[in-house]
Amino acid sequence: MIHLPWADHLPAAVTVCDRDGIILYMNEASTKVFASSGGAELVGKSLFDCHSLQSVKLIQDLMTTNQNHIYTIQKNGRKKMIYQSPYLVDGIVAGMVEITFEIPEEIPHFIRD
Repeated sequence: MIHLPWADHLPAAVTVCDRDGIILYMNEASTKVFASSGGAELVGKSLFDCHSLQSVKLIQDLMTTNQNHIYTIQKNGRKKMIYQSPYLVDGIVAGMVEITFEIPEEIPHFIRD
């Protein structure tokens, strides 16, 4: 297990797993998002058990190819950004980080060319 003090109270759900899909860290927001699946009790368990075979394959592919997966969803009337990215240790993919946060209905957009 790991501890990320900077992320503990971040108003975004931060979940970290290792290369085998074992959940190493969930911040406070993440445990609330996944409360119905076990919340903090998920740390130490495989996130692959919580996903479809299609999602498991996608996650494994992301870690194999060192690619990001970025998309939005709408759930319970709230729009969210999902950002999934492998993380490296000594230049080698060691696992994946997922950061999820709510997107306000109205959000400024700036073009800074």
